[in-house]
Amino acid sequence: MGDKSGNPYDMDGSSFDADRYLQKLLKECSLKQIMDTEAAIVRQTQTLHSDMQTLVYENYNKFISATDTIRKMKTDFKSMETEMNLLMANMDSITEFSERITDTLQETRSQLTRLSGKHQLLKKLQFLSSLPAKLKTLIEEENYQQAVQEYSHAQKVLQQYGQQPSFQGIQEDCVTILDALKDRLKDEFHQTGKSAQSLTEIGELLLQLGERPSTLAKEMLECASKRLHEQIVVLQDQTDRDMIEFIDLGIEGFLKDLTLVISSYSDMFLTKHLEQETDGNFEQVARIDLNAFVNRNVDEYLALVQDRAELEIGHGDSQIILRGLDRLHRRLTAMKTLCRAVDMTRSGIDIIVNAAGQLCQTHMRSLKDHFADSLSSIRLALVSANTATTGSGSSAASSAQSSVGVGGQGSAGGVTGGTGASTGLRELISNLYISTIEKVKGLMQDLLIFLQPEWSFNLKGDPKGIQCIEGIRENLLVAFLRHFCATVNGYGNVSSTAPPTLLLVLSKVCLEMDRAGVHVLTSLVDELYQLDADRSGTLVHESELCTEMRESAQLLLDSYVRLQGLHLSQMLRKSVETRDWLNCLEPRSVRAVMKRVVEEISAIEHVLGELYDSSVAAHGGGGSRTTASSDSSRKTHFSIAASKQSQFRSTWSTYTPVQSQLDSSFVSNIQRLFSEKIEIFAPVEFSKVSIITGIIKICLKTLLECVRLRTFSRYGLQQIQVDAHYLQMNLWRFVSDENLIHVLLDEILGSAVLRCHEPTLMEPNAVEIICERN
Repeated sequence: MGDKSGNPYDMDGSSFDADRYLQKLLKECSLKQIMDTEAAIVRQTQTLHSDMQTLVYENYNKFISATDTIRKMKTDFKSMETEMNLLMANMDSITEFSERITDTLQETRSQLTRLSGKHQLLKKLQFLSSLPAKLKTLIEEENYQQAVQEYSHAQKVLQQYGQQPSFQGIQEDCVTILDALKDRLKDEFHQTGKSAQSLTEIGELLLQLGERPSTLAKEMLECASKRLHEQIVVLQDQTDRDMIEFIDLGIEGFLKDLTLVISSYSDMFLTKHLEQETDGNFEQVARIDLNAFVNRNVDEYLALVQDRAELEIGHGDSQIILRGLDRLHRRLTAMKTLCRAVDMTRSGIDIIVNAAGQLCQTHMRSLKDHFADSLSSIRLALVSANTATTGSGSSAASSAQSSVGVGGQGSAGGVTGGTGASTGLRELISNLYISTIEKVKGLMQDLLIFLQPEWSFNLKGDPKGIQCIEGIRENLLVAFLRHFCATVNGYGNVSSTAPPTLLLVLSKVCLEMDRAGVHVLTSLVDELYQLDADRSGTLVHESELCTEMRESAQLLLDSYVRLQGLHLSQMLRKSVETRDWLNCLEPRSVRAVMKRVVEEISAIEHVLGELYDSSVAAHGGGGSRTTASSDSSRKTHFSIAASKQSQFRSTWSTYTPVQSQLDSSFVSNIQRLFSEKIEIFAPVEFSKVSIITGIIKICLKTLLECVRLRTFSRYGLQQIQVDAHYLQMNLWRFVSDENLIHVLLDEILGSAVLRCHEPTLMEPNAVEIICERN
């Protein structure tokens, strides 16, 4: 700033030197620049002259206006001074006259004061003399409050001068009238149908009339209890209203009256009129009585609400029910300040928790019904499919059934050989699995309504609420999954009459639940309800449920194998028992029952092939079929003396009539001693080969036991030889190890040889020709 003011070339500075500025300009600038600078300076000079003229004009106007204002003020002040002098003269005159009047009326004022006092006394005497009549009139008009107020105004005077003869009669009349009023108020106090407001007003009047608080407090609570009970009865009849209307009626009626009783009781007996009671323990007793009264009536009302909620849950809209309970909880929370010794909100939370448990039970019944209906639909679909298949194939199977002697029994448990049957089973499995998962998901989503942030209650912040949330998981999801296992396990019992195909379907569904279903449901529930089953010591873990599902699947699959094996075994048993093996003709063909058994096993294999992987077992090894020898189906079962697998073949191919029974039995026992024991009813794996192997083992074991109970002729033995070779030709491809078939068939033929009168076997070539022809 100092540099700018000392610059001789700055036109705006105080040190500006015009000569030096002009010399500098002539030296440094061209002619055009000098002319431009001159034009700019001329313009700036004209602008400054114009601004100065404007300022002068504006200031001149302001100066003239200020001069006029000052001149006017001088005139106004002169007139105000004249008026003020006149006002002072008037005030002096008024003061003088006032003093004169005061001196003149001093005696009269004293007389007026005495007369006014006497007038007030006469009015009081008149009020006292007319008080009894006025009290009677007010009581007849039922204006009890005004009557008590009138008596309260005169009560002090009567107590002070009541002993004087002039007032004694008035006091006696008033006492008599008020005693009658007390009796009337007590009668109305005990009348039924009185509202809480009326009880409060009557109680207040009785206390003002000198009633003892301890007695009146108990009577007030008794009368209020009757009134509140009447409202409970009225609420019990409101069955046609929804939950919100029902709660609103209770809030506007019962809870409003209860609130009024509590506040009035506290105001009358614990605040205002406490000093009227001589008993020092009255306050403590009154509080205890009030708490007991509140507890008793609140419990009665909440029990009614609980019953109504249980009635509505599962039948009405859960949103409406919870909205009503939320309103109740808000009101109970507001009432908490009236009676701090009673936790009303706890009771409200209990109702909500019970409602959640009730809805959980309702949903559990819904899940059970849905599952039962799904099982019924599956059974009906299986029966329909079985009936259609049996009807279409009855003519083709009639000859086989007549030879078997099964009594018209159809295919094994509804198993058919068509592609449509397998597709139908896959569809049934998918429908049952998906419908069950979606049903559980929907019901678990429905129960989330209890955790909506809009409610005034917070189950997650309450210990009982947390137990309720965990109970939803345990009592609905876990309980249903265990009910699922228990129900399907019932179909797998020995005494069950369920069709085998149903067991297969349920076993596959249990496997799907083990594989994915249990994880999907438990993860969903844990995410929705923010539970951590891994860290909780009370929640059932997912792995435990998966284990139960897998055990159920294993039980059902074992039962399926048992039933299918028993069905085929029944055909084999009847075919052995109904034939006369001692009078048989020379065999020319394979018996029809053997063909039927192979057909049934083929049909079962086709159905299982669509449901189970035939190459890899579900868990563990042993479920895949080994590659059979190239000539297994062509080789005669008992021409095996030079076979590579002679350790699994019987010695009966070299049997001759000269051999003794003792030698034959000895050879058979030695062979059985070094053979691996075959478990007939061992648990099967979740693979097609393992399942069919289990069925075949049961069939061949049954045939072996039936053969052991019969006696055979020569041709009967040869018929067994032909049947055994036919089974060998057709069954090897179904099992994982064809040596198992060889061992069982060896035992069957060996038992037949031991029980034959003339044990002569048929030539192997003849047996092959007969089997190939059939």
